[in-house]
Amino acid sequence: MNILPGNLRFGAGQPVKRLEDQRLLTGKGQFIDDKPEDGALWLHVLRSPHAHARIVSIDTSAAAAMPGVAAVYTGADLVKDDIGTIPTLSIFKRPDGKPMTVPPRRLLAHEIVRYAGEAVGAVVAASRADAQSAAEAIVVEYDVQPAVVDPVEAVKPGAPVVWPEAPDNIVGAMSYGDAAKADEAFAKAAHTVELDIVSQRLVPSAMEPRSTIAEIDKKTGRLLLHVQSQTPASTRDVLAEAVLKRPKDSVRVLVGDIGGGFGQKTNLYPEDGIVAYAATKLNKKIRWRGDRTDEFVGGTHGRDLTSTASFALDEKGKVLAYRVKSIGCTGAYSSGAANIIPLVLGPFVQTGVYDLPLVHFEVQSVMTHTAPVGAYRGAGRPEAVFIVERLFDAAARKIGMDPRAIRKANYIKPGQLPYTNAAGQVYDSGAFAHMLDRAVKLADWDGFAARKKAAKKKGLLYGRGLTSYIEWTGGRAHTEKVSLHATSQGRVVLHSGTMAMGQGLQTTYTQMISDTLGIAMDKIDVVQGDTDLAMGFGSVGSRSLFVGGTAVAVSSNDLIQKAREKAANVLETSVEDIEYQGGMLTVVGTDRRISLFDLAEKEGGAKLSVDSEGEVDGPSWPNGTHICEVEIDPETGVSKVVRYTTVDDVGVAVNPMLVTGQIHGGVAQGIGQALYEGVSYDADGQLLTASYQDYCIPRADDVPAIVVTLDDTAPCRTNPLGAKGCGESGAIGGPPCVTNGVMDALAELGITQLNTPLTPQKIWQAIREAKAG
Repeated sequence: MNILPGNLRFGAGQPVKRLEDQRLLTGKGQFIDDKPEDGALWLHVLRSPHAHARIVSIDTSAAAAMPGVAAVYTGADLVKDDIGTIPTLSIFKRPDGKPMTVPPRRLLAHEIVRYAGEAVGAVVAASRADAQSAAEAIVVEYDVQPAVVDPVEAVKPGAPVVWPEAPDNIVGAMSYGDAAKADEAFAKAAHTVELDIVSQRLVPSAMEPRSTIAEIDKKTGRLLLHVQSQTPASTRDVLAEAVLKRPKDSVRVLVGDIGGGFGQKTNLYPEDGIVAYAATKLNKKIRWRGDRTDEFVGGTHGRDLTSTASFALDEKGKVLAYRVKSIGCTGAYSSGAANIIPLVLGPFVQTGVYDLPLVHFEVQSVMTHTAPVGAYRGAGRPEAVFIVERLFDAAARKIGMDPRAIRKANYIKPGQLPYTNAAGQVYDSGAFAHMLDRAVKLADWDGFAARKKAAKKKGLLYGRGLTSYIEWTGGRAHTEKVSLHATSQGRVVLHSGTMAMGQGLQTTYTQMISDTLGIAMDKIDVVQGDTDLAMGFGSVGSRSLFVGGTAVAVSSNDLIQKAREKAANVLETSVEDIEYQGGMLTVVGTDRRISLFDLAEKEGGAKLSVDSEGEVDGPSWPNGTHICEVEIDPETGVSKVVRYTTVDDVGVAVNPMLVTGQIHGGVAQGIGQALYEGVSYDADGQLLTASYQDYCIPRADDVPAIVVTLDDTAPCRTNPLGAKGCGESGAIGGPPCVTNGVMDALAELGITQLNTPLTPQKIWQAIREAKAG
């Protein structure tokens, strides 16, 4: 961890309004579709209508002859040109001990398709309409094969096989804990509780669909890729080295504004690679813009974890042992994080904020003939916290305990910190019982009975949900590089490899630099998304401020130190006699001084620059308690969240306003997961929820006023800012909180288990069956 001067200021605690919003909300954003046409050709992708089929033949002659068509490509064309595949991390073992094996992810399918929506051909034409029309003229003969879409069915003997080298469809497996000791504890337990729990597959719903432009720079001959990417550097490296097989420095990735990422825009997509390939083949600017349906069928999905989980408890509600058996679905191909999410990231937090040392977790990642699964806000942590929080509520109800009391009986105590959990992860800080106590008061816990009675008079069911969550952040990359420049024009410019996609990084980085350097915020520029200017890990896993902000703080200190050295030379004194304040460097006790920007004018390139690296000691562990109240109309099954209160520990909040906004957004997505959203395939692998006509996301009137309180009782000890990640917290605490609220409302009818999404139809049916029973 970087050690910084104790008097260095970081702008912490100031609710500065977002600097980005003026241009983003007035149509001045720099999104890919805002770029001028400039004679670009358009690319359109032809997708497979089948979930599993052999490609017998592809006839592109009619398409190639249509007006405006410049080129038509198939998988065979790319194989002939030695175009590579999109790699994944092959770091796990299969259950038989052999290395994991996955099908090659090609830009265009070759010989076989493995999910409905997989790209099989691409047309480049003078207009988007021409490209779409020509794609419809491509004739593909398929030999349709049986498909499997349910990961639980996929591991059963005789199931259709996605990839012959994994005949059981299992990509990899991991286990944690001691099975024999857990079984022994279950045999002796006073109480046991078991639930079958599903975190259903979700479609990320960013405001801006994926888009790509590629062109050859006329001056340098380099390939320029304009793309939405949370990780510009790795996108460049994968495209250059793995796909196009050319030097990294021959490719420049440029990312403008991103209209939402949520983890989905972390990896290089086949469409990005096809556009780049076409640009190099034709030496033309090529652009592609996905329709919303392209996102549903061709983008990565999230979640998709099926689990059986159980607690063994003593008479007082203390958990003696915790068992989970899970199947995580990867879809037909493994995206970069597809196997890491269920096999590693979920187990990292599966014990939550509780002292549960005796566990046995068994997890498998499994292929199906469906769209690939990848990172989506929380990536494994929402699924894991969902399991433990659902179990605690079920256990409390079975034993007859208050849901607060059973949690307090199992919380990690302050004296146990730093605490190593069952997956070997070290929680550096936290005040878990304190968070619950604050949330209980702020949520008016004692007033719940009166609100429930009032709802009953209206004929409504009324329930309360409680969740204590913990989150792992850092993206497994604990360093980040930045460059900071003071220019002779009187500006300070930051180049960062992290990527803004709605978090407000321009604002937080600017206020940090402004506070440290004493430079007005309107004199500071934050530049991201250019691999020629900044190479870093990027923005995944809520690491932008936690790690990237550490790098910003380091760079501000480095720039001051370098400026002091330069000023000492100019003013002919020792460095120790130079004082920096508000952009001026002064010889202590005199009026001899020089400005930071005058120093910059004397440097090569008329700028004073530092390259800095921020380093943290390990991940951060944001956590908190969420409490909600839900009303249900038993005549329609419609649920509505009517109250929502959170107390969230994000350590030191640089900008509390932005943190609160992040938690609001995460909770809204959590409400969507609990009540509305769910991907559905039919038995043949056809996506039944391929548009917002069939896939429901929450609207503004489905989300209540969310009361967020930030608690800085336990600052992070693994970085000098004391900050913890915050971007995914709401999406982790939200789903179990809302689900527990619905199940609490239904408990009086004897309904003990329903799987999300808790749709009106599902709840209405359960109520009817309960009353009939």
